[in-house]
Amino acid sequence: MGNFPIEGDKAIFGFNVPQSGPYASEGEDELRAYQLAVKHLNNGGGWVDSQFDDLSGDGVLGYEIDYVDGDTATDADQARQSASGMVERDNAIMISGGSSSAVAIAVQGLCQNEKVMFMACLTHSNDTTGKDCVRYSFREMFNAYMTGQALAPVVKEAYGSDLKFYQLYADYSWGQTQQASMEQFMTEVAGWEQVKSVATPLGTTDYSTYLSEAQNSGADVLILNHYGLDGANSVQQAVDAGIDEDMEILVPLYNRPMAEAAGGAIEGVYGTVAWDSQIDNTPSQEFTDAFSSEYDRTPSGPAQLAYAQTLQYAAAVERAGTFYPPEVIKQLEDYEYDNVGMGAETMRGCDHQAQRDVPVVQGLPASEQEAGKYFEIVNVTSRDDLGYGCDAGPAAECELGSYE
Repeated sequence: MGNFPIEGDKAIFGFNVPQSGPYASEGEDELRAYQLAVKHLNNGGGWVDSQFDDLSGDGVLGYEIDYVDGDTATDADQARQSASGMVERDNAIMISGGSSSAVAIAVQGLCQNEKVMFMACLTHSNDTTGKDCVRYSFREMFNAYMTGQALAPVVKEAYGSDLKFYQLYADYSWGQTQQASMEQFMTEVAGWEQVKSVATPLGTTDYSTYLSEAQNSGADVLILNHYGLDGANSVQQAVDAGIDEDMEILVPLYNRPMAEAAGGAIEGVYGTVAWDSQIDNTPSQEFTDAFSSEYDRTPSGPAQLAYAQTLQYAAAVERAGTFYPPEVIKQLEDYEYDNVGMGAETMRGCDHQAQRDVPVVQGLPASEQEAGKYFEIVNVTSRDDLGYGCDAGPAAECELGSYE
């Protein structure tokens, strides 16, 4: 039974986030949200009081929740080592985290072997709930395929069809599936043609050589499949080089810390985000208020994912009446919910991928940016217009494995 029953009167969660490396600002915001979730689970507050009927605000199943945290350094091997320590040394009964899909995939594989649940936070590769899916992991975040589906109609309407595009992408699981999905949907839906697609190493600081090749390619659109500090750097350097005068720039996945770091360079740039405080519904507003009053800052999409996944797990434990993972997993499979700020969702049983809406955003000019607001939401693409069947798309490659 692994860590079941729990020793003592505390249940330990493990939060494994990038506290160094190119995705560190995302990791810092995730950790803030994880700490807030633990506080609310033990003492009430936020969504524990208002959105989750299964949660009491007095621990989980009578256990006080405590946590350990680790630094993945945006590196799969270090992340796996960190998670392993949480399970072996700290008796963590659930791991959550991510920012890099390579990290999430490595850690969910470890968790499957250890029979400890992994609640994926920020991971956008198609492979997380595709060919690398596991029974012990669940993903709230949409994937690269859905980003392509959501973006293609918006940019086709904005820029027209018959355009040529050039892609740069981070050379690991996420960037590889992201560029493949962008090629698919920009070609099939927008009617564009890809000139070239070029891999760049994670953690690149100087993109000038890559950018000048793109600029000389004759393409009309530059797609930058970079994230975190890498994404902020590449879009900033593209604008500094004047590329935005000759080409439209797309950053398919971005977030508030990235947009903040890129400043005015994000003006006019389309992309998708996990969630944003501008989304106008009760759970979104309540989370923004709770996070802002705790930390005096506006939460990012990665923070919302971290908070939501922690409470989602705890509520499933309460419904199961046990921490025993197979029972908790069954509570999450095909579970329907409408309490995390993205409207009605289903956590699909066949691949553990949330079926949810996707916000499409466009960067604001520097003159219109203010603290916490660097882009506007131009469309929230309905989940009815997104996704794929259990036997199609990335899900066709998913084999979840056994419960035991």
